[in-house]
Amino acid sequence: MARMTWTFSPERVDTPDATSLRRDYFGDVAGRYYGRVLTEDEYDEEMIDEGLDLLAPPAGGFLVGRYDGKAAACGGLVLLDSERAELTRVFVRHAFRGLGGADLLVSGLEEAARALGARRAVLNTRLDLVEARALYVRHGYNEIPAYCTGPYMEIWYGKEL
Repeated sequence: MARMTWTFSPERVDTPDATSLRRDYFGDVAGRYYGRVLTEDEYDEEMIDEGLDLLAPPAGGFLVGRYDGKAAACGGLVLLDSERAELTRVFVRHAFRGLGGADLLVSGLEEAARALGARRAVLNTRLDLVEARALYVRHGYNEIPAYCTGPYMEIWYGKEL
């Protein structure tokens, strides 16, 4: 019996797999915010696509994770300045959770941040996203003062790389 494995690679944000993952990410976090599954006409393509130009070299990147060849996870990073990279859109599809992909994804994003010259990783999330918060704490992230503001930001984390 073949063992299923995770692979992670940089990918443009506009590929079919990356676009589908970003859409699922938005559906998950927005749906949890509203306490229900979004209807098809509630997806806001502008929000799904917001800031995508920043998730590309030379000052950013986007990783797609595949489990047994199937697109299963994604995450982006953006250099905020010469010292800090922000992790964003960190997501594992529900069917693939519990298989170790989230840990590999965060590690891959941190490695990509170091490759861009960042010495510190930062991120923001919401208080209700308890799985994400547990993931970041497990990876050594600590709560930090807010470094940005926005309607869906409730807690900020940082970590020396």
